Amino acid sequence: MKVLLTGATGYVGKRLLPVLVQAGYQVVCCVRDKRRFSPEPSLVDNLEIVEVDLLEEDTLDAIPNDIDVAYYLVHSMSGSRDYERQEALSANHFRERMNDIGVLQVIYLSGIVNDHELSKHLSSRKNVEEELNKGKYALTTLRAGIIIGSGSASFEIIRDLVEKLPVMIAPKWLLTKCQPIGVSDVVKLLVGVLHLPQVFNRTFDVGGPEVLTYKDMLLRFAAVRGLKRRIYTLPIMSPRLSSYWLYFVTSTSYMLATSLVDSMKVEVVARSAEINDIVGISPVKYEEALRKAFKKIAQNEIVSSWKDSMVSGQMNFRISEFIQVPNYGCFKDIKRMGIADRQSCLNKIWNIGGSTGWYYATWLWSIRGLVDSLFGGVGLRRGRTHLTHIQPGDALDFWRVLYANKQEGRLLLLAEMKLPGEAWLEFKLEDDMLVQTATFRPKGLKGRIYWYLVSPFHYFVFNGMIRQLVK
Repeated sequence: MKVLLTGATGYVGKRLLPVLVQAGYQVVCCVRDKRRFSPEPSLVDNLEIVEVDLLEEDTLDAIPNDIDVAYYLVHSMSGSRDYERQEALSANHFRERMNDIGVLQVIYLSGIVNDHELSKHLSSRKNVEEELNKGKYALTTLRAGIIIGSGSASFEIIRDLVEKLPVMIAPKWLLTKCQPIGVSDVVKLLVGVLHLPQVFNRTFDVGGPEVLTYKDMLLRFAAVRGLKRRIYTLPIMSPRLSSYWLYFVTSTSYMLATSLVDSMKVEVVARSAEINDIVGISPVKYEEALRKAFKKIAQNEIVSSWKDSMVSGQMNFRISEFIQVPNYGCFKDIKRMGIADRQSCLNKIWNIGGSTGWYYATWLWSIRGLVDSLFGGVGLRRGRTHLTHIQPGDALDFWRVLYANKQEGRLLLLAEMKLPGEAWLEFKLEDDMLVQTATFRPKGLKGRIYWYLVSPFHYFVFNGMIRQLVK
């Protein structure tokens, strides 16, 4: 059976893919940018990759005509201020292509939409479901609430709040009820409903065995971590102030924080657990989902992270648009230095950023990250998903990985901080030499002034960094 997987580079899609392949399915991965997709070598024999932009109807012709079942795991959340229209258009294009192909079943992962007043985000999810439901195939919709797992947005935000704040003065929406579910259980359900006649043309709410408030989730998280936390709620905190609170304390972007605050005022509680009996699973409790997440983190086995999606940054682009570093009209800071040990140098480059830091004057990088945050940028809060592994598309502090080839000895990063221009940072090993290049393409006079103002700091920081890398 041939299965189409959209959202293959997303948080759930990355986790679903190996399970489908191991189950014996031939999987066609539908991705917007092939350069961002780096599947495990063990999976490639059963994979076909097609590059499709669901907003561009003509690109859907790349999808093969022999698809049996398709997963629709595409969500924008806050990638654009116009994401409602874009999500509806994407669903429309996808539906028509699936009709043309004649697929038997489409499986859609949506959000729980049982409250009378829905947020903009949840309304968009429901609208997508309605668009997909107009197709000639059998639609199966799984509506999930809060998904808990290593690297999930919900998990990381709760972690930031609990581990950074001994005392929280929080908005009243912390008392809203929800029904969290572990990501491994979501994957089991997605696989379990595949080609299952009992679920054709049906919608199911999915959730864990407990209904909790967001305050309960924070306090239970603290208990799992062995931390004592106090939380006080205020009825006067406005949505805007709540968004700023989330933005500055956690690693989320401001646009995502706004969408989350809007959605957290809505109860997301499952109406029934029928789907668990149909598929034959028993979802784990919230604390168990947390422990499984921390086990993966401790073993450095985070399969996917929301931070690596383009939603976590300031830009929405194809890697191919920026992978060729320009020369014309650019300022460059180029450093060259001999290497003492090639493998040691490579390991340092591949470990850079996140908890490792930037090897020299990391405190200055931290200040730059703080300034970026104050102006609405991503700052350094995202860190990195893996301690030693990097692939194109990953977030790395306030950079985005464009190219990473350890065997070749080249790492190329694109800045996602607030800048009056575009910036690249490249590390490249040439024979016994490390070439470190910072490139800045200014936008107008402000960009040029900015470069000259920061040049003294660049001299200090970049010289120190390359010296540490080649030791």
